[in-house]
Amino acid sequence: MAKKTKFYTVWKGKKPGIYSTWKDCKAAITAYKGAQYKSFATFDEAKKAFNGNYGEYKGKKKTGSGLTQEQLLKIGQPNYHSISVDAASSGNPGVMEYQGVDTKTKKKLFKQGPFPQGTNNIGEFLALVHGLAFLKEKNSDRIIYTDSRTAMSWVRKKKCNTKLVETEKNKGLFNLVRRAIVWLKTNSYNTPIVKWETKAWGEIPADFGRK
Repeated sequence: MAKKTKFYTVWKGKKPGIYSTWKDCKAAITAYKGAQYKSFATFDEAKKAFNGNYGEYKGKKKTGSGLTQEQLLKIGQPNYHSISVDAASSGNPGVMEYQGVDTKTKKKLFKQGPFPQGTNNIGEFLALVHGLAFLKEKNSDRIIYTDSRTAMSWVRKKKCNTKLVETEKNKGLFNLVRRAIVWLKTNSYNTPIVKWETKAWGEIPADFGRK
């Protein structure tokens, strides 16, 4: 299905007018104090609004992302001087794997698994630690993106708070978890860990595409 076209009316901005892309609209309002703008489904609606008063149309109507245009503008674009990590698990627990990619090109930088029994949270945690170690080894100043607040919390606390019980089937995975915790406790790093804004940017580039 073709992507639905929108039109953007800018009443106040660097260059008031009607724009057919969010990119052009954003360029017309970014850094302009008191910018007035809104999206419309058709050109005729946008033209009618432009010839009218912004006060009649302003509101908090959300875009297809579920965020308002003001929120999208505030979030901005991803920092492509970064890597992104993600995990996938076919069940909870289930067969799990994780990977890290270049955020811009999606080139795979590392991948582990599949492990016969794991959880998505464990995978996200291991992916983050693997990413931190990877960037430190490369002496890279890139940031790292994850879409898991749980994994961010576990890394910050240097503890994997999984409820999964260790068994012979997942012993190898738990050995990796223990190694990850030791790495966190014995290494320092300056890499910023940043939450990927899924609503604004779509799925994280490291996503396995199984949703």
